Amino acid sequence: MTKQAILYRMVMPDHICPYGLKAKHLLKSRGFAVDDRWLTTRAETDAFKTEHGVKTTPQTFIDGVRIGGHDDLRRHFGLKVADPDATSYTPVIALFAMTALMALATSFAAYGDAFTLRAAEWFVSFSMIVLALLKLQDVDKFATMFLNYDLLARRWVPYASIYPFAEGLAGVLMTAHALPWLSIPVALFIGGIGAVSVFKAVYIDRRSIKCACVGGGSKVPLGFVSLTENLGMIAMALWMIGTLP
Repeated sequence: MTKQAILYRMVMPDHICPYGLKAKHLLKSRGFAVDDRWLTTRAETDAFKTEHGVKTTPQTFIDGVRIGGHDDLRRHFGLKVADPDATSYTPVIALFAMTALMALATSFAAYGDAFTLRAAEWFVSFSMIVLALLKLQDVDKFATMFLNYDLLARRWVPYASIYPFAEGLAGVLMTAHALPWLSIPVALFIGGIGAVSVFKAVYIDRRSIKCACVGGGSKVPLGFVSLTENLGMIAMALWMIGTLP
């Protein structure tokens, strides 16, 4: 016998609830026949919420029992529900995985070989560029988080807003092997201050705070990853010094 579920979700001319679509898909993937009931106006939605004493839609009912919204439905099926406040390394894992693949692909396109020294250089410089891009999406939000731990930014607040531009500039110039007289000092400067700041905050002061490395909305904990970002810039700068003609 096919399992039955009733789903109430918002489907309006100017808005289709994404969580309603996700709830419908989840129910169908679990073998349920879904009685898909649309709430097509704001008044109809508000009346439904009042009638059932709920604050949000969608709402799922199984065997006459209200299960709740999309997250409640996931819990009902024993599935994990993400904690919006939980720390996570997923953003940096995804970032470094993609910049590594970009570097390998670029090396293969340029030299016919993915595994070259230039690929290693591009991995670092591409990572700097993408990290800067994430910070530049909301410079003020990044700067606010950065001020929690960066030693120079605490002494001179504008540095927090300058940092992502400097990181991006150094990354672009290092990718092109252009203007090393500018890119190397910039990378050494911001990487050195960053490394000292992170080391002090995490390993000396033992503070538990979020890292601004992937932007101001980051849930990445300040620590090894942040230190690696800065040490990577320093290593890249020193490597380029060693390869100067």
